[in-house]
Order: sequence, then structure tokens, then C-alpha cells
Amino acid sequence: MSQIRRFRMTALAEGSSFLLLLFVAMPMKYLMGMPRVVTVVGAIHGILFLAYVAQLAMLRTTHQWDNKFSFYAFLASLLPFGPFLFDKHLCEKEAATEKPYRLPS
Repeated sequence: MSQIRRFRMTALAEGSSFLLLLFVAMPMKYLMGMPRVVTVVGAIHGILFLAYVAQLAMLRTTHQWDNKFSFYAFLASLLPFGPFLFDKHLCEKEAATEKPYRLPS
């Protein structure tokens, strides 16, 4: 599995955990009086966010991503639905770095 594919999987997991935190855990805390849910989901989201940022820093170096692309990748992690929208650009990067498969001769 390529580094970009791993990053895409982390990005989608991080984005999902963010939406879960915003639209499930937070309402459960404030409408149902269940603050423990935010603690658990928030911790999971925090770990995934740190993994996302660490992988982004690594990819920026190894694949020599420019500042603009790296900034947009980071910004996507801060916005609800951002990682899902940014995934299109990551797919393009992944396709550009993959080596075409050649049949043995």
C-alpha cells in the first residue's frame, strides 16, 4: 500500500470521526446529558488528527508537495466534510505517483 493511500485512509477516518464528534457525540452531551461520549469520541478523533498531521508532514517531504497543496490538505482536516472533498485531489496525486504495471516479457 502506498504512502498516499495510507494517508487517504487516515484522512477519511479522521473526517468520519470529526463528523461523529460534531453530529452525534456533541448532541448526546448537550441534549441527553452524556458527556462521556464526547470524551471517548474526542480522544479517538484527536489521535486520528495527530496521525493525519504526521502523515501529511512525512508526505510533504517525501513527495515534495508544495506549500499550497500542503496548506489545503491541512485546512481540509479542520473543516467538516473537508477530508472527503479533498480526497479527489489526493486520488490525483496517488495516480500520478503510481508506476504503471507491466507484464513480464
